[in-house]
Amino acid sequence: MLRTMLRRMFGAAMLKAGTFEEVEADSGATIQAVLIVVAVSVVTGFAAAQINDGGISAIGLGILTALAGWAMWAAITYLIGTTLFKTKETEATWGQMARVIGFGQTPGLLRILGLIPTIGSALYLIASVWQIAAMVIGVRQGLDYTSTLRAIAVVVVGFIPYALFQWALITLVGNG
Repeated sequence: MLRTMLRRMFGAAMLKAGTFEEVEADSGATIQAVLIVVAVSVVTGFAAAQINDGGISAIGLGILTALAGWAMWAAITYLIGTTLFKTKETEATWGQMARVIGFGQTPGLLRILGLIPTIGSALYLIASVWQIAAMVIGVRQGLDYTSTLRAIAVVVVGFIPYALFQWALITLVGNG
C-alpha cells in the first residue's frame, strides 16, 4: 500500500493525468488522500510558523481546518464541475473529487523548503503554485474534462466560496 501511495504521489506531483485517473477510480485511495492532506497541513504549518516567526501550537488546528477545507473543496469542485461547467462526458462523485484533490496536494509537501534561510519564502511560493497546478490536473481528470481551461475555470470560480468557508472556519475556531 505504501509503495502504491508513494508512486501515485510522485505521479500526481509530475502532473501525470494517468495517475489522477487511477486515483479517481480507486475508492480505496481515499485514506491515502486523507494522509496526504494531513501530511501537507503539518508541513505547511511548520514552515508557515517559521516563516512568520510564530509558534507551532496551531498545527493541530491547521490539520482540522485542512481536512475540513479539503472536504469542502471537493464538494465545491464537484458541484460547480458537474453543474455550471458540465460537459457531455462529465461524470463524477464527491469521493472521486476528494481523491484527486487530495493527491493534487502532494507538491505542498515541498513547502518544508520554506524553512531554508533567505530563499525559503520563494520556495514555499513555488511549492504552492505547483500544488495548484496539480489540483487543476486532478480536477480536469476527476470531472472527465478534455479542456484544462474548463478545469481552471472550476478552480477559479470555486475558490471564492472555498476562501469564504476557510475564513469563516478559521474565524469561528480562532475565536472559540
